[in-house]
Amino acid sequence: MQPLKRKKNRPGRKLGVKVKHGAYSLIARGALPRKRRYLERFLGDVRQGLIKDLGPKQENLTTAQLILIDRIIGKLGVLRCAEEFVRESGVVKGQELSPILKRSYLSWANSLRLDLQALGIDKRQSEPGPTLAEIIAEHNGDQGEPNNEGEKDTKNETR
Repeated sequence: MQPLKRKKNRPGRKLGVKVKHGAYSLIARGALPRKRRYLERFLGDVRQGLIKDLGPKQENLTTAQLILIDRIIGKLGVLRCAEEFVRESGVVKGQELSPILKRSYLSWANSLRLDLQALGIDKRQSEPGPTLAEIIAEHNGDQGEPNNEGEKDTKNETR
């Protein structure tokens, strides 16, 4: 008599085949699998960069900011593991999108985006442009500005 075969719980995945991207390992154990250890430096650099953007030192950050930064690094680690797996094995499996991309990649990426927004990092924090007052002053400086007596200011004119 043959032993009963276990029923498949997940469509598209063969029994006994382990997923090898390492994202779930990072979630469950809090450590990258041996195969993905090179990502530790990248994640450390990103964490330091976020602290520098907000701090500039970790002591200058609130507890909530530190928690968000750690969640961001965890989610980024999961995403990078998935991306490296897809880079190695291909985007398409058979005739379908790789399961890691199909099932959860967009959810993790969106969650990461929302955490970055909550942290307050957006494109507006890049180098600020001139203020309205600076633009007006520059414009008036080029044309000459009337002084208090209604006369034209001649400091910018050549004689």
